[in-house]
Amino acid sequence: MSFLEAYARALMAHRIYQTSFASVYPHYVAKAEKKGRSKVEVDEIIRWLTGYSAQGLDAVLENRTDFENFFGEAPALNPARASITGTICGVRIKEIEEPLMREIRYLDKLIDELAKGKAMDKILRG
Repeated sequence: MSFLEAYARALMAHRIYQTSFASVYPHYVAKAEKKGRSKVEVDEIIRWLTGYSAQGLDAVLENRTDFENFFGEAPALNPARASITGTICGVRIKEIEEPLMREIRYLDKLIDELAKGKAMDKILRG
């Protein structure tokens, strides 16, 4: 990877960190609903991953909390999230070195699994 490619990636990563979770959340829901899944399931995945309560998640959305603070202030990141494997956007999750980007990609992967029809107990590593 060239210096310019690495620099562009770093800038893009920084931008997502400052993006409000509320601005991306509707895309998670739309992706799930497009495949016959529900907002309730999306919320369950988010709460499982982060430890937010339903009220806590509503507050994050209402306050337009950015991704950095969304994960940084998460009540209880689920230790089972380390068992989330595979690729997202062509990158192996285990190879993502930046901790915040890894957390974002864990969520992306779980939403992908939901949209692909995987059972909730499997998604939630149950």
